[in-house]
Amino acid sequence: MRLTFNMQFSQSLNGILTAQQRMAKAETQLSRQTRILSPADDPAGAAKTLTLEQNKAQIEQYQSNSILLKNNLGLQETVLTNMRGAMDRLLTLSIASGNGTYSDEERSTVAAEIKNIQTQLLDIMNTRSPDGSYIFAGFQDKVVPYEFDSAAGKYVFNGDEGARSLQISPSIAVPSTSSGKLIFDEVFERFQTGPANVVAGSPDTVKIEVTSQKQFDNFFRQQYDALTPSNNQFSVALDGVGNYEFLKNGASLTPPVTGPFTPGSPINFNGLTLTISGAAAAPGEVQFDLAPPQKTNILNAIDEFVTALNTPVTDLDVLKRNIQDMLVSVENTSNNISATLAQLGGRINVTDGVFNLNADLLVTNQQYQADVSEVDLAAALTEIKRQEVALQATSQVFAKIGSTTLFDYLR
Repeated sequence: MRLTFNMQFSQSLNGILTAQQRMAKAETQLSRQTRILSPADDPAGAAKTLTLEQNKAQIEQYQSNSILLKNNLGLQETVLTNMRGAMDRLLTLSIASGNGTYSDEERSTVAAEIKNIQTQLLDIMNTRSPDGSYIFAGFQDKVVPYEFDSAAGKYVFNGDEGARSLQISPSIAVPSTSSGKLIFDEVFERFQTGPANVVAGSPDTVKIEVTSQKQFDNFFRQQYDALTPSNNQFSVALDGVGNYEFLKNGASLTPPVTGPFTPGSPINFNGLTLTISGAAAAPGEVQFDLAPPQKTNILNAIDEFVTALNTPVTDLDVLKRNIQDMLVSVENTSNNISATLAQLGGRINVTDGVFNLNADLLVTNQQYQADVSEVDLAAALTEIKRQEVALQATSQVFAKIGSTTLFDYLR
């Protein structure tokens, strides 16, 4: 009888414990909103859930990268937009400095304001991001990009051409920085010719100047040969009957460029104006070269222009050339800034598009996870109620059997 009592007691107790475990599991599933508490509950579902969690974490990291990227691009956009405003003012002052009524003192006043703009531009070109890195230094973002080199007597770039990128999707990495070298240093100075040299004849004077910079720039870009210097040699040949012809490296152009020659009258050629004076000029030949293109940055261009404005004017042609040099540097730098702003806008659009796509993927991921592992609320509540009823029934049976058996045993 004692053995029977022990068996009945153990069976009843196990029933209670089992019911409690089932009820506790149902309550845990409800509180955690998942039906998979361990891989044993659903091995396949647990594996899918783990993969979905990893995918979710990856997408969330991409979203964080996108936010950081957009902030960086927005900072660059703001900085360059402000710089373009300064360039507009610089352009206005450069044009005004050519006013024929200005005195040397008034030009010096203009130079002082231009010098202040240079200080502003230097500060912009050395802008830091909130984390302290220089946004225009390339990979060398802990190094000041632009500094004045007293030994060289000019401003130099200390960074490199690199651009850091941020991954915003498995296959898309967008540059988060822009190199100042590509924006501010890759700026061509004004295209020019070398001096005109007399190779035949005896003219009194020979003068060559660029009178239409845009026309000459187009001609220069089409004709300049960096590999074969002789292809950059042009000349105007004067015959004995009052005609001229332009030659390239001694050969006629295609089609030929000819016209009537009158000593002292200007000869126009692709934005250039040549003036050859003197009765002994013809027959003869005057030669000139396309000068090798040079690059500078706007800070050095300003330095040279300020020096020119602070120098008393003795030759208006020299001042005119200095103004032309400055205007071209300003225009070319502004074009680089505008091109960079367009690139930044494109990067921001890509970032926004990928960010929105990733947001949709997160919603899809969440829905898939819910389908795989999320507990059914009605089913969970029903299970809890069912286990509660089973526990009550088991407890009542246990109490009844336990008391009856013990009474009989004691008797």
